[in-house]
Amino acid sequence: MSIAMSVMVEMGVGDGGAGVAVDLEELLATRLLVQGNSGSGKSHLLRRLLEKSAGLVQQIVIDPEGDFVSLGDSFGHAAIEASGYSMDEIARMAARVREHRASVVLSLEGLETDAQMRCAAVFLSALFDAPREHWYPALVVVDEAQVFAPAVAGEVSDDARKASLSAMTNLMCRGRKRGLAGIIATQRLAKLAKNVAAEASNFLMGRTFLDIDMARAADLLGMERRQAEQIRDLERGQFLALGPALSRRPVNVRIGPVETSARSSSPKLMPLPMAGGGGDLFAGLDQAPPPAPPPRPEPKPAPAQEVIRAIEAAEAPRNAEVELDEEGRARVIALAIGGIADEPGAAGQPLAALYQDFQVRCRMMGVRTLLLDQGGFGRRLALARAGIADDGSWDAALGLAAVLHEDMLPVFLALANAARYAEPCPAEEELARIYGTSSLGRVRRVLSYIEEQGIIATRVDLTGRRSVSVPALGWTTAPALQESGEKPRHAAGRRR
Repeated sequence: MSIAMSVMVEMGVGDGGAGVAVDLEELLATRLLVQGNSGSGKSHLLRRLLEKSAGLVQQIVIDPEGDFVSLGDSFGHAAIEASGYSMDEIARMAARVREHRASVVLSLEGLETDAQMRCAAVFLSALFDAPREHWYPALVVVDEAQVFAPAVAGEVSDDARKASLSAMTNLMCRGRKRGLAGIIATQRLAKLAKNVAAEASNFLMGRTFLDIDMARAADLLGMERRQAEQIRDLERGQFLALGPALSRRPVNVRIGPVETSARSSSPKLMPLPMAGGGGDLFAGLDQAPPPAPPPRPEPKPAPAQEVIRAIEAAEAPRNAEVELDEEGRARVIALAIGGIADEPGAAGQPLAALYQDFQVRCRMMGVRTLLLDQGGFGRRLALARAGIADDGSWDAALGLAAVLHEDMLPVFLALANAARYAEPCPAEEELARIYGTSSLGRVRRVLSYIEEQGIIATRVDLTGRRSVSVPALGWTTAPALQESGEKPRHAAGRRR
């Protein structure tokens, strides 16, 4: 069985003519920020990304100007014209979008800014609050993000601003664990809330002229201020790309062509009529017909239930369930758990939250069946944190540790791993890292508790070096290393 771990979406070409692509799998985990002044090509860039990844992943677009509804003509996105529906209907539509994995465009055209913020907040919150079984991976694109996550209060009502900012913060800070990958685009970095922008790990920076925006862009790109001057020289459609899904160093990319277009377009110059060609401009004004009557009201939008049925019909095609053999199952579990174990700060999170992260990672690899229950996941994660490969030979040690709290298990396993191969007892600093704390006193209390349960026995020799035994298994560590720089002795045949 083979599991594709990267899908590359070509965005354009770099300075040397080489193609520049986005790693879609990495993008789902790390989020994207696009910045550029009006006319720099932000919408063109977003359209390129959406077109090239359509059919590969669910796409949800928050569209304040109605520019992206044309995606439905070629790529099947369902369009929701928000102005005709209540907030309750908008929330119900969002819930169906998550359930059926439909790609949609929420058009906020025609709404005042206050109403746009309220509508986006309700829609994003409903996406975020979907039940766990609907946490499928999706790109959530928010154009003109500074409207929905403003850095300072503006002329909108305070409750609308707070609701919208909270929804955007949830999307960018906590959305990944629910499968939601935020892609936000803004004209002005200085107008975008810092806590929202800071959560992006990938950046596409387009032309900007204001010093304050260039300074923010330079900080995000890790560039010196004088280097940021090159942002002023970028042409329309050119962006500096940086991030784990794009490039390890800033690279200049010219965005490639797109298939669809916005309903509106940039103004073009037209020749003026010949001077004097029209005669007297106001001649015969008294005999001119009366002004045309005002336009008729637009037709009433389709009932919400009809839109919901369209969303269900636009359900994204699901890949056939992957048939996993034992090797494939082990590989998916190892990749998902290894990613969690290596993630900074994960050791301090509740097991239930990490288990949800594990399920989302499995779905992102195309596997929807439940590979491990929460208890099995907790044991495998503890082994990974202790640096142990699950080869089936640790059942006895895990059985001894059944009385311990789940967060103590990695500490015990690290000691047992050293004891099994008679290696030096791990230092308290290393045990603190495994436990997810910087407090050595807390680690000592954990060790005391494990010893009180009769699982380990500690011995300190006359030089103050600790060794730990697991009496039930007959394993004992070598004494801890001294500060003289003594190197660990690795036992032959040790398995990691």
